[in-house]
Amino acid sequence: MLVSPAGWYFAVPGVTTTGPFNQHFIRDIGIIFIFIGCGFLLGIVRPVHRVLLWGAPVMWLWGHALFHFWEVAVGICGPSVLVRDFPAVTLPALIGAAITAWAVADARDICRQSSGFRPVARQVG
Repeated sequence: MLVSPAGWYFAVPGVTTTGPFNQHFIRDIGIIFIFIGCGFLLGIVRPVHRVLLWGAPVMWLWGHALFHFWEVAVGICGPSVLVRDFPAVTLPALIGAAITAWAVADARDICRQSSGFRPVARQVG
């Protein structure tokens, strides 16, 4: 997207049907994806900030995916585009949400362990 916007525009299935070639817009989106990737990579090496570093990009990914669903709902695109776009649009949002949910649960466990909080087991009977 950054090195060859025209190459990307014509190579990715379905992109040419979304509007005319716009080099600036394609590069803008390429920059967003670089930041998203950097956030995920940085979250791997900085667990203390993982929820934020993964959560913020996931919000954009979900917004992007939901926008694609909205386009189908209002008749801009046919339902087949959801299948075509799934690997590049919806799947990253789903994976991102899953790993961010894991990061939230992990952060809670770390907080409980460091605070000395120990849940009391109830005895039945």
